[in-house]
Amino acid sequence: MAELRWNPLLRDWVMIASHRQERPQMPKDWCPFCPGSGRVPETYDVLKYNNDFPALMQNPPEPDPVATNFYKVAPAYGKCEVILYSPNHTITLPELSVQHIRKLVDLWVERFEALRKDPNIKFIFIFENRGEIVGVTMPHPHGQIYGYSWIPLKILRELESAEMHYNSYNECLICRIDKEEMEFKKRIIIENEHFVTYLPFFTEYPYGVFISPKRHVGTISEFTDDEKNNFAKILKETTGTLDSLFDYQFPYMMCFHQLPVNVDKNYSSFYHFHVEFYPPMRSKDKQKFNASSETGAWAPCNTTSPEEKAEELRQAYKKFLDKMQGGK
Repeated sequence: MAELRWNPLLRDWVMIASHRQERPQMPKDWCPFCPGSGRVPETYDVLKYNNDFPALMQNPPEPDPVATNFYKVAPAYGKCEVILYSPNHTITLPELSVQHIRKLVDLWVERFEALRKDPNIKFIFIFENRGEIVGVTMPHPHGQIYGYSWIPLKILRELESAEMHYNSYNECLICRIDKEEMEFKKRIIIENEHFVTYLPFFTEYPYGVFISPKRHVGTISEFTDDEKNNFAKILKETTGTLDSLFDYQFPYMMCFHQLPVNVDKNYSSFYHFHVEFYPPMRSKDKQKFNASSETGAWAPCNTTSPEEKAEELRQAYKKFLDKMQGGK
C-alpha cells in the first residue's frame, strides 16, 4: 500500500507506505551501496540511487478504496532518492574531505534542479538520518531526497511566519534571526565567509544547531561557486563538532529547508535557505525523548541552556580542529 491520507485536524497529508515494512536489515557482509554489489557502479565518488522502498512515486498505484465523503485519499505522488556520499562503507560525512563534500553539494544541486522540472513536485527535501537511534537500517554513508507533491506542514508554517514577519518589518525572518545571533555572539559555534553555524535562541534540542548562509538565498541551487565550497567546509566542521562532543559518531537528523517549487506564490523575498539539525542526544549517554508534551501538544521543552550548550559546542569545535590539524 502506498497512498496519501488527509488529516483534517492538522490539514496535512500523511504518507501511508506499508510496503516499507519490508525493508530488510542488511546482512553484515553485504551492502547494495558498495562497489561489487552489482547494484552500483564499480567506481563512483557520489551517486544518486533510486530508493528501493519509496514512500512516494512518480507512477504511484491507485489508493485503496477507503475514502468517504469526509476522508480524502490521494495517490502517493513524488520521488524518493538516496544520495550516496562515498563508496567507502565505513566513512562518515565529517571524515570526508572538503573537496569530496563539494562533489556532494554539486549532486544535491543537480538533483534539486532535476526534481523541480516535475510540475507536480512542490517541495524538495534534502536530509540525512544518522545512527540506529533514529532508525537507520543501512550504515553506508548516505542521505535522501524526497520530492513532495504538497508543502509539508512544518515548512508551510515557516513560510507563513516568514511572510507575516516580512509584511510587518520588510525583512526576511531568517535574515533577522541570523542578525540576532551574530550580534549576540554567544550562541555562534562556527563561522566562515559565507555561512554561520549557531545554536538558536529557541532551539528545542540541546545540540540542535542551524547552518545558515549569510547572503539571502532561497535554495541550494542559488549558491555561488565560493558559497558551495564554504558550505562543504561548514558541513564537515559542524558534523565533526557533533562527533567531537563525546568522541563517538553522534546521531542526528539533518534537514535542508528551502523554497518550495512549482507554486503560484513567490516566497523568495522573505524565505531563506537553512539547515536544521535534530540530534536526539541530550548528553553522552542520555537520549532526549519527545514525550507527551512534545508529541501530543507540540509543546517542546528543552531542559538545557542554549548558551551553556553553545559553549560546549565551541569547545568541541576546537577539539575537532585540533584533531584535523594533528591528522595532517
